Amino acid sequence: MIAILQFLGTNCERDMQYAYQTLLKQEVAIIWHKEKSLPSNTKLVVIPGGFSYGDYLRSGAIARFAPIMQDVIRYANQGGLVLGICNGFQILTESKLLPGVLKRNINLSFISKQQNLIIANTDNKFLSAYNKNQKITLPIAHADGNYFADSKTLESLEENHQILLTYEDNPNGSLKNIAGICNKEKNVFGLMPHPERAIEKLIGGDQGLVMLKSLCD
Repeated sequence: MIAILQFLGTNCERDMQYAYQTLLKQEVAIIWHKEKSLPSNTKLVVIPGGFSYGDYLRSGAIARFAPIMQDVIRYANQGGLVLGICNGFQILTESKLLPGVLKRNINLSFISKQQNLIIANTDNKFLSAYNKNQKITLPIAHADGNYFADSKTLESLEENHQILLTYEDNPNGSLKNIAGICNKEKNVFGLMPHPERAIEKLIGGDQGLVMLKSLCD
């Protein structure tokens, strides 16, 4: 079961459902934020992109307190796979499932474009289908994608191979060109680019489907 969370303001859950259910033939459930537990047969939790609670206060700060997040945190701490995309990445940092924070883009503007990326580490479930240093292109669409952490945290991320994805040309000011990181246990991955928007060649490319497929093999 692929459990896709849905908050007030989420707008990418149907794209993710299409990718997993229609293209990858997986059992999928969209889980409303007021639910208190994940399906018992969940093998992957996806926190999709959007603007949960209108991004009021801080992106992801309110969603972090949604009832379903208590069970997501439990699930992650027990080793379950969690994928957070864009607003999902922000929710993961606010929930302390991933270190650091995501600030306003350095140019203070919303960015929406195709973005060149570099696969930084492949010793994890999320990017195992790619080659290290491989270049891929995925869409980005965010105003708060500027990754920040203190120097000690950045050192730890590098030492433990937790920086999984970087920007070829940094669009938002993220330290170390970070586009995506995982936790030390490598079962929680947050990234700003949208793999679910790159799943068919008809719409510009299917490099994102490679990532999503690796999580259900």
